[in-house]
Amino acid sequence: MNKKFFTYFSGLVFFLLIAFLLNVSSGSVNIPFKTVFLSLLGNDDVKQSWIYIVQNYRLPKALTAILVGSGLSVSGLLMQTLFRNPLAGPFVLGISSGASLGVALLILGASAFGFSASIFSNLGVAIASSLGAFLVLLAVMIVAQKVRNTMSILIIGLMFGSLTSAIISVLAYFSSAEKLQQYLFWSFGNLGNMSWKELMLFFVIYLISITSIVFIIKPLNILLLGENYAITLGVNIKRTRNITLLITALLTGVITAFVGPVAFVGLAVPHITKMIFNSSNHKILLPATAIIGAIAMLFSDIIAQVPNSEFTLPINAITSLFGAPIVIWLLVRKTKIIL
Repeated sequence: MNKKFFTYFSGLVFFLLIAFLLNVSSGSVNIPFKTVFLSLLGNDDVKQSWIYIVQNYRLPKALTAILVGSGLSVSGLLMQTLFRNPLAGPFVLGISSGASLGVALLILGASAFGFSASIFSNLGVAIASSLGAFLVLLAVMIVAQKVRNTMSILIIGLMFGSLTSAIISVLAYFSSAEKLQQYLFWSFGNLGNMSWKELMLFFVIYLISITSIVFIIKPLNILLLGENYAITLGVNIKRTRNITLLITALLTGVITAFVGPVAFVGLAVPHITKMIFNSSNHKILLPATAIIGAIAMLFSDIIAQVPNSEFTLPINAITSLFGAPIVIWLLVRKTKIIL
């Protein structure tokens, strides 16, 4: 790593630490910054109620923001590289739509069959979302085996997304206002809904997915030169494509299952990273994208907290306000994006 990149990464790690501390310090309950820091260190001299808030609510939420931001951003980078499309994001495969369909079937459809309200717990919603994401992933992977053109998979993923959205619309039409509101709140996204046990499960799946990327970094770099050239260099296109799709599906599936759909982070952050580092090397882009995505999500959550207020804005709305102008600016400015 050259000196310039080392300086950039050092700065990003510093900003990540600042964003993390600011995130843990923000909330409806005003806790002094020094007290927050002491709570993180496990100091028993701090007020017990403040320790409980920091360690059981704010700390898991901040860690969730890091995992969500980095996971979505890395997924977006993988999709943009695989499809060679600057507007490809982590949800182009329809995985998020499948997760949304699973939750819609649970919330909007289950009551019609007389199921107990106990299935609407956080774990029940996560399981339903995971099943929906897995079924769409399975369908996409089966179709991908029969399609040689990578761009066709992109179109197929979009069609699966449209199909699931249509089914959700039908369910919504026949649902009560109460159930519609419940589903709508889930679709807003929520970083603060996870317990430590759920966070550990989330982290294990995240770690498996991120670690697996190591095996495809070299093929991804070669794919930038085109599929035909990659084949001549011995790259197994089908294997690389399947691993990339599976990693993206795991990341987006688990994030949507536990947090809900979060828009624009996976689309905007890879472009920001490419502009900052001016590199197409995935050994540089992948860790940088993960860090910048984590920082972006932490600051989005800080804004969503509405400082000095008891109100919390939907995280999905904040990320859209942050991501949409960037994508528009990229298109208007016609910036040369490294692919």
